[in-house]
Amino acid sequence: MNPPAQSPAAAAPAPTTRPLRGQLGTYLGLAAVLIGMVVLFSSLSEYFFTAETFITIANEVPALTVMAVGMTFVLIIAGIDLSVGSVLALSAAVTAAAILQWKLAVPAAAALGLATGLLCGAVTGAVSVAWRLPSFIVSLGMLEAVRGGAYLVTDSRTQYVGDAIAGLAAPWIGGVSSAFVVAVAIVIVGHLVLTRTVFGRHVVGIGTNEDAMRLAGIDPRPIRIAVFAVTGLLAGLGGLMQSARLEAADPNAGAGIELQVIAAVVIGGTSLMGGRGSVINTFFGVLIIAVLEAGLAQVGASEPAKRIITGAVIVAAVIIDTVRQRRAGAA
Repeated sequence: MNPPAQSPAAAAPAPTTRPLRGQLGTYLGLAAVLIGMVVLFSSLSEYFFTAETFITIANEVPALTVMAVGMTFVLIIAGIDLSVGSVLALSAAVTAAAILQWKLAVPAAAALGLATGLLCGAVTGAVSVAWRLPSFIVSLGMLEAVRGGAYLVTDSRTQYVGDAIAGLAAPWIGGVSSAFVVAVAIVIVGHLVLTRTVFGRHVVGIGTNEDAMRLAGIDPRPIRIAVFAVTGLLAGLGGLMQSARLEAADPNAGAGIELQVIAAVVIGGTSLMGGRGSVINTFFGVLIIAVLEAGLAQVGASEPAKRIITGAVIVAAVIIDTVRQRRAGAA
C-alpha cells in the first residue's frame, strides 16, 4: 500500500527549517556584513562608534522594521505591496484627526489609525485576489488613492499632535525608545508565526506552489488577503511610531519608504519569486540599511552618492543571493 500523500502545506519547508548549519551561516553572513560596515564607518568617522549613534539608529528604525516584517510575508507569497508608505501616512493622519478634530481619547484614536491600516491592506489583498490581478498593479493604485486620502484628512497640512502619543517614542532602556522594543517584539512574533504555525507553513506553501496548495484542499485566497491585511496593520503601526517620534502627522510621510522596506527584505535574503524568507534576516537587512545611511551621512556623502551606494548594495545583495540559490540547487 502506498503511503498517504503529504499535503504541500505540511511538506513545504518553512524558511528556517533548513539545516541548522545553513541557518547559522546566513545569520553569520549578515552579521559579518553589519559588523564590517560598523568597522568601516568607525574608521572613517571618529563620531560613528558612539552610544549616541547607535541609540539614534535604534530610535529611527522601528517603523521600517515593523513594515519590513509585513513585507516579508507578502514577498514569501510571491506578492508585493507598494502602498505601505501611503498607508503609513493615512493611518497617522486619521489618528491625528481623531485626537485633534474628533476629540477621541488617545487609545481610541490609535486603534482607529491601526484599523485604517488594516482596512487598506485588506482592500489591496481582496481586490488582487477577487480579480486575480498582480498585487504590484493593485498596490500601485492604492499608493496613489491612499496618499490622496492622507491629504484629504489633513487638509494637505502637517497636523501637530504634540506629546499626545509621544510615549511610544519616549526613551526607555538606555535611551532606546519603547517603539524599538515593540518593533523587536514584533520581529520575534513574526518569526514564530512564520516558522512555528500552520498559517506560516501555508504562507510558504502558497509562495512555493499555489496550485499544489489548491489540490491539497487549502484555499489560498483568505491567506493572501490576511497577509496583506496584516501588512497594512503593521504599516499603520509604523505611522503611529513615526508620529510619536515627530509629534506630528505629515501627509507626505512615508513617501518612498516602500522602496526601503523592500530593500531591507531583499537584503535579508527573501526571494522575490516567493516561497523563501526569514523575518530575522529581514531585521538584519533593516539594520544594514540604517547603518549604511547613518555612516554615509557622518562621512559627508552627498545625497546622490548615498543613493548610488545604497542602490549598489541592494543589487549586490540580490546577485549574491541568486548565486547562492543556484549553487544550492546544483548541490
